[in-house]
Amino acid sequence: RTLLKLKNKNKKLKPNKYKKLKRDSLRGSVKGTLERPRLSVYRSNENIYAQIIDDTTSTTLVSCSTLDRDIKLDTTNGRTCEASRRMGEKLAALSLKKNITKIVFDRGPYIYHGRIKALADGARAGGLQF
Repeated sequence: RTLLKLKNKNKKLKPNKYKKLKRDSLRGSVKGTLERPRLSVYRSNENIYAQIIDDTTSTTLVSCSTLDRDIKLDTTNGRTCEASRRMGEKLAALSLKKNITKIVFDRGPYIYHGRIKALADGARAGGLQF
């Protein structure tokens, strides 16, 4: 609600400030615990990064990106949906080794579309439940 009010009232809200408000409004409803940690996603123009976080102790349990060696060798660049899907599958394999099966998906300020959706589909195909 606060985000919508600010958007309508102040037309000249800077993009980074708007992105931070959007992320914080979502983060209020998404929390990771030890039983269901949070899968946080960061997307840049060239690559995509994901990590599984336990918010109770503020520790990263598993992390992965398109810059990892085996993903980088398979794909030509890190900004494709195919690279994101493979990264999701690798993240699922790494998390299953640490006995993490159920997670909470935190898309951050990004729309659930394109590379973000491909990463989530790859993680589901790898065996994660969310």
